Amino acid sequence: MSQILNVPELFGSDVFNEAVMKQRLPAHVYKAWESCIQTGSTLPLDVANEIAEAMKIWALEKGATHYTHWFQPMTGITAEKHDSFISPTGDGRVIMEFSGKELVRGEPDASSFPSGGLRATFEARGYTAWDPTACAFVKDGSLYIPTMFFSYTGDSLDKKTPLLRSLEEVSREAIRILRLFGDNKTQRIITCVGAEQEYFLLPKDLYAQREDLRLTGRTLFGAPAPKGQELDDHYFAAIRTRVSEFMQDLDEQLWRLGILSKTKHNEGAPCQHELAPIYTDANKACDDNQLIMRTMKKCAAKHNLVCLLHEKPFAGVNGSGKHNNWSLSTDTGKNLFSPGKTPRQNAQFLVFLAAFIQGVDEYQEFLRCTVASASNDTRLGANEAPPAIVSIFLGDELNGVVQSIIDGTNYTEPEKSLLRIGVDVMPAIPKDTTDRNRTSPLAFTGNKFELRMLGSSQSIAGPNIALNTIMAEELGRFADELEKAPDFDKALQKLVYKAFTDHKRIIFDGNGYSDEWRQEAARRGLSNLASTAEAMRTYLSQKNIDLVTSRGVFTETEFRARHSIYLDDYRKKVNIEARTMVDMAVQQILPAAMRYTDSLCAGVASKKSLGVCCRGEMALIQKLSAACDAAYDCMERLKDALNRIPEDEEAAADHCHSVIVPLMAELRTQADILEQNTAKSFWPYPTYSDLLFY
Repeated sequence: MSQILNVPELFGSDVFNEAVMKQRLPAHVYKAWESCIQTGSTLPLDVANEIAEAMKIWALEKGATHYTHWFQPMTGITAEKHDSFISPTGDGRVIMEFSGKELVRGEPDASSFPSGGLRATFEARGYTAWDPTACAFVKDGSLYIPTMFFSYTGDSLDKKTPLLRSLEEVSREAIRILRLFGDNKTQRIITCVGAEQEYFLLPKDLYAQREDLRLTGRTLFGAPAPKGQELDDHYFAAIRTRVSEFMQDLDEQLWRLGILSKTKHNEGAPCQHELAPIYTDANKACDDNQLIMRTMKKCAAKHNLVCLLHEKPFAGVNGSGKHNNWSLSTDTGKNLFSPGKTPRQNAQFLVFLAAFIQGVDEYQEFLRCTVASASNDTRLGANEAPPAIVSIFLGDELNGVVQSIIDGTNYTEPEKSLLRIGVDVMPAIPKDTTDRNRTSPLAFTGNKFELRMLGSSQSIAGPNIALNTIMAEELGRFADELEKAPDFDKALQKLVYKAFTDHKRIIFDGNGYSDEWRQEAARRGLSNLASTAEAMRTYLSQKNIDLVTSRGVFTETEFRARHSIYLDDYRKKVNIEARTMVDMAVQQILPAAMRYTDSLCAGVASKKSLGVCCRGEMALIQKLSAACDAAYDCMERLKDALNRIPEDEEAAADHCHSVIVPLMAELRTQADILEQNTAKSFWPYPTYSDLLFY
């Protein structure tokens, strides 16, 4: 890596972005592409051919020999098939060719990806279609072309297609509202997203010694280390040299790909870190987050490290999530969630705020489902992440505005106070009018909402599809009412008042970790879907089906397929973890504890022959033997439970949650007792002390 980087020159240097297109495409071709983006019209094949030729020449100059249609199937990660540019000339030579047809469409095997029954094994044909709103890029000797992925019958099989549909819907409905407020300039609404990414880094050699880490991404066993994160000495601490070198390398690679990597720091748990990008349009943000996760893993390997993206790699210390910052902006640069200096007078802002509050309350279960997974179940509600109860934090100032509208009273804006910190040479610091609430699932943070429930390994597409679709639905209802109102101002006042009054229950600014909030949430009638199995029972409610189908974001077939995929993914992941636990217990943990017990027994026999007291050894033998027996019994019950998983998808998820997961916890408890009482020289893999404090 170069010592001195010219970051402005480096940034986006491997991306076929607008600047490159302007430079390399004929003016009429660039304008045709630009018109396609702005109006959603189809790109003519002759224009696609010219873009493909320019893209090929640029990629070859960057050292690319192949191209790939890069897509996001329902695995939650990305997929790619690489084809070379070579084409035979007939005389034993080749030329490098790439046509508009190859740019626009590809044909991967659709039956080899999760389809929820949309594709059978013998129904293999699927298509990828170029997303012209996303920039192609060069990486590892290939030209990557962002694409959508769908079946032979036209059903979406990916994360990108419904995201793009939802972006169009929220833009269309938001513009209807803006027109009512006299805004005739805005032509498009841009959903803006920034996803902060938490992760762990471990030495590759220690990682390789643990079967649970290699197969599941988390430690299924592990007694607590003598030191955890109780001293809060890792958070924002000086970054270790080895990690800093990784982060510098990562930043350089991300900047080359045009990813706005902005912030890096140590997180709360040992070995935990965070990267935060500047937020950008939602489609690019989703693509970028997939690239960030993949680049993290590849870059870590270069530094003899392993990047863990699992939500809970270690018990007893913080897990990892994503903070999804979401907002709406006009194509003229105005943030629609910016309250301005006088939020009470900003009627347009209040309409968008009311729509958001009403939508989140009405579709709280749907939003909860989008962050449900086996791995996120280990983190949500664990006093390090938001609870599974969906609520909105507004802060003191906006709460005051909302309450004054409900009460019909005048709102008095709080004076900006000064924060004095007792150091004479320091000037007084203006104090914000509202605090932050890290326990809230959805927090208003000045001009955007921060959804804090996402798991660190998840695609951010699902939650953003939900937020966009919910917002489109509520804005559409508002527009329907306001457009036919004889008195706009009175109708507006009534609409905002009703939304705030009817949906006040979803607003909560207190401690989301407290038992009192769980009780209060139940009194308010809010859902508390603590697990994936519970959450997914609500996914196919008629209310949710009507929402996504009426908005054209999913067909009912596509939506039902996703329900099947999510349940299947949950069952498979729990099954893999449980079988890994059984394997480790049989082949590593019990043999190690028994070998140590045998050595103690041999020592006891020797001591007794000499008439020496061995009370300590006997007590330890008893403890080890009891834990071995308990672990063995639990392991047998777990094996039996694995053999009894029902065929029905929802019943299988319930069985995994209510039977298998508790047995896994019980087996872990006994195994951790064995670890704490077995000599380290006998233990078969690195402990938490080894992993977290390498």
